Amino acid sequence: MNHKHFLGVDRSLTGRSWVSRLSDDRAALAIAQREGLPEIIGRVLAGRGIAPDDVAAYLAPSLKTLLPDPSVLKDMDRAAKRIGAAIMAGEKVAVFGDYDVDGATSSAVLQRFFRSVGSDLRIYIPDRIREGYGPNAPAFMTLRDEGIRLIITVDCGTMAHRVLGVAADAGLEIVVIDHHQAEPSLPPAFALVNPNRLDDESGLGSLAAVGVAFLFVVAINRVLREAGFYSDRKEPDLLSLLDLVALGTVCDVVPLVGLNRAFVSQGLRVMFKRGNVGLAALGDVARLDGKPAAYHLGFLLGPRVNAGGRVGRSDLGARLLTTEDKDEAEAIAMELDVLNKERQAIEADVLTLAMEQLENRQETTRKNELPSVVVASGKGWHPGVIGIVAARLKEKYERPAVVIAFDAKGEGKGSGRSIQGVDLGRAVTAALEAGHLVNGGGHAMAAGMTLSEDKLDGFVAFLSERIADDVSAASESRALRLDGALSGRGASRELYEMLEQAGPYGAGNPEPRFAVPSMTVVHAGIVGKNHVRCTLMGEDGTRLKAMAFRASDTPLGKALLDRGTGPVHVAGRLKADDWQGRRGVQLNIEDAVATRDAVR
Repeated sequence: MNHKHFLGVDRSLTGRSWVSRLSDDRAALAIAQREGLPEIIGRVLAGRGIAPDDVAAYLAPSLKTLLPDPSVLKDMDRAAKRIGAAIMAGEKVAVFGDYDVDGATSSAVLQRFFRSVGSDLRIYIPDRIREGYGPNAPAFMTLRDEGIRLIITVDCGTMAHRVLGVAADAGLEIVVIDHHQAEPSLPPAFALVNPNRLDDESGLGSLAAVGVAFLFVVAINRVLREAGFYSDRKEPDLLSLLDLVALGTVCDVVPLVGLNRAFVSQGLRVMFKRGNVGLAALGDVARLDGKPAAYHLGFLLGPRVNAGGRVGRSDLGARLLTTEDKDEAEAIAMELDVLNKERQAIEADVLTLAMEQLENRQETTRKNELPSVVVASGKGWHPGVIGIVAARLKEKYERPAVVIAFDAKGEGKGSGRSIQGVDLGRAVTAALEAGHLVNGGGHAMAAGMTLSEDKLDGFVAFLSERIADDVSAASESRALRLDGALSGRGASRELYEMLEQAGPYGAGNPEPRFAVPSMTVVHAGIVGKNHVRCTLMGEDGTRLKAMAFRASDTPLGKALLDRGTGPVHVAGRLKADDWQGRRGVQLNIEDAVATRDAVR
């Protein structure tokens, strides 16, 4: 056996080697013995850097111990005092939110808090197509004409120097609540709360905007309490907002570690109680049965909330998340479900065009030599789906990907998605500072930009050079990291439920991935949009249901469909299989190799 490669796999059907996530088995054994857990669970925990002494706290993440004092964030006290004073004085206040899930949930957290203390908050969500990303002067002037002089921006504003300058000149006070990368110079806001501003020492830079918004609400609540505001009224239940915090945190793909993990863990419990009628209605149209998990937030609920901002009316998501009217919630949820189907069709068309463009470009260069960033662009592409298409390209090419939609005037809106180890947001901010962009910014795993068509080549060259070393380092470590090996019989519902207790999983806290050795494919077929569904059988006759998504035209899918391949080692993640109430499991296959091709 080659001890470097797991099961001796040095090159799989997806071209990767298999390695153990855990370098030292002793930590796993110590956890298993001390906590009375199966060794495989010990391996999962140790593989995420959890020390034996920290296991109990990790398995029950507590906001009581992990929630920081909001005052550690730069400008937080100044912002909270100003908004607290506005609430007590009955001032008109508006929130200007981004049109994605993080923006919608941040806006909803603030409005629900305002409502709970007897105040009103006007929500303004810009139209993605007409207004684009971030604050814009016409929107601010509209709010001013409504008699509003105090505006909170959420999930945007850090880079809006010009617009916030216009707002200040117009007599508006702007409080920025954001998490995107910042430049050394900050816009002229009354207060700018962002853990990623360069002079912030809170260490909370991994928070989504909705996490910052929740801390903002905690700080405002404290201001109101200390001012005696609650002497004749009930203090609001801030924990009831955690379902929104969980949704925005998962959908913005920030690392699910530390405080973020506690937000999501506690938020899922709140969501299960179905107290938010909008989220409950959305769960019903998405056919979310039973207890929600991070997966459901990211792949069922989030895309539907996003659909309004992508191909419909940008305010639908925020309206759904803030309504108290059950009939309105059901109507909006159904509309978002229809828009999501429309979004999927548009996305498929743009993805096909982008793939063709990249494949044709690759034919003109040395075969299989990919650049450090893959960039596709086109006129007339729907800007509402470019972020999702970028994510698909990132998955296929295992490179940071940027997709840009140019209009007839040559003005482009772009969206990028990155791979682990490559900070795309910082690179895009650098490109803006270097004059390649009209606007741009983001965070490590995602970024947005605005540019003119004549600057495209310069931007691509700058970005490629800027991230080349990081991409090279990330590519060298692209091995499939496995938490252990399971038999077909060991891949049980009991194990799945124990693994769920170690969640929630997501960016920065990868879902456990296992190898299942020496399985025979006894049935395989194509279902849906080129997914491969199959039944695997172990040497002891145990059968295991499995699925390889978007794989029918790949070497992995073709091998599963070709039963002549012989026994295979497969690798993937366990998922619940609750079809018709059976409470089983299936393996979502990510990779495989014929046993004859593994190094012995």
